[in-house]
Amino acid sequence: MSSCPVHRAGSDDLVDLVGPTLYAGDDTYAVWQRMRDHDGLLWHQVDERRGFWSVARFADVDLVLSDYSLFTSERGTLLNLLGTDDPAGGTQLAVTDPPRHTEMQGRLKKALAVKAVERQRDMIRGKVLGLLEPLADGGVFDFAQAMLMLPIAVIGTMMDLPKDDWEWLTRMNIACVAYDDPDFQDPADPSMTLTLAHQELLGYFQDLVRHRRDHLGDDLVSVLISTPFEGRTMSLGEILSNCYSVLLGALVTTPHSPNYMMAQQIGTGVIEEWAAHPEVGPTAVEEALRLASPVHHFLRYATKDVEVAGTKIAAGDPVVAWLGAANRDEREFPDASKFDLRRKPNRHLAFGAGPHYCIGHSVARVTLRVLFEELFQRYENFSPAGTPERLISNFACGYKRVPITASVRTRPGA
Repeated sequence: MSSCPVHRAGSDDLVDLVGPTLYAGDDTYAVWQRMRDHDGLLWHQVDERRGFWSVARFADVDLVLSDYSLFTSERGTLLNLLGTDDPAGGTQLAVTDPPRHTEMQGRLKKALAVKAVERQRDMIRGKVLGLLEPLADGGVFDFAQAMLMLPIAVIGTMMDLPKDDWEWLTRMNIACVAYDDPDFQDPADPSMTLTLAHQELLGYFQDLVRHRRDHLGDDLVSVLISTPFEGRTMSLGEILSNCYSVLLGALVTTPHSPNYMMAQQIGTGVIEEWAAHPEVGPTAVEEALRLASPVHHFLRYATKDVEVAGTKIAAGDPVVAWLGAANRDEREFPDASKFDLRRKPNRHLAFGAGPHYCIGHSVARVTLRVLFEELFQRYENFSPAGTPERLISNFACGYKRVPITASVRTRPGA
């Protein structure tokens, strides 16, 4: 990483953007506003040897995520690896740039296209109804815990993962993105939570892939195993890395928009209006994604000297794109903090941008549309039953507990 004096083009030394505790409350929005309002980019010094530029405006985040010729993902995409090249670079979709990325994702992208996912709608509806069923009892229901299990119920079925493993897989994946959260840390050695979770998951998929190679089906793991790539099939390491990436992507993107709705929109009238006008479902889901912004950041490295927002960035400099900040940029979204059920256009960045646009976005969108359809057709009178608790993570933006109560709608579907 090139040497970058803190004073070079403005510095952010008043708040720790790396520490996860900042994201455990609502103070983040004020920090992002200050970053958007700053004339130029802010440099954040982490320690004597590491630092990074922050981009917070929509146009700048869109540029950094879209132009891989200027900003590469192959050295790493998360702050926890700042200053250390990602060992999965060039083998995992998330940390591989085109043209290799384009070829690697081809068959998987087709398997996750909207037409293919729509054929899974009945399966998805069944999973949703099963998870929501306890809400009908009228007692306190931890909505967040149910939603954290929703992605594995859907993608776990599509990957043909044993149901008995779903709860453990969910916990391991949350530990990978919220390893500072006491609820998900390894009890024996909290400092090793991330390393141990990675080892457990890769070991799990290694055993799974070895068995699946002899029992290929139409599931997503079989798709990865049989994908032609550079005149060969993927190596075991490439398959394992991408199995992990697909599962992690689903568990990060899907649950946090509905959790946001129940944590922040109860009592605002938004839920009641949505339920009364189910035709707004498609635009309302996009608005929930925009305001929830399930992923806080992505890291890139400048491939050459470049200027962004009037700030000179040197080749090799780390650049962090803050998605939640961009999705509340008033320059792109009029009345950006308002939940507008009918907002159009709504070109949010909740799924990223450019070649690394979330490959599972259709799965997430179909799942969320089905979820909100069933939730608002079958239940009403949503009320908080305790204080929501956020995940302690600088990457995943979401909740781990959202206790609520609700009643069965007296006229289902009304």
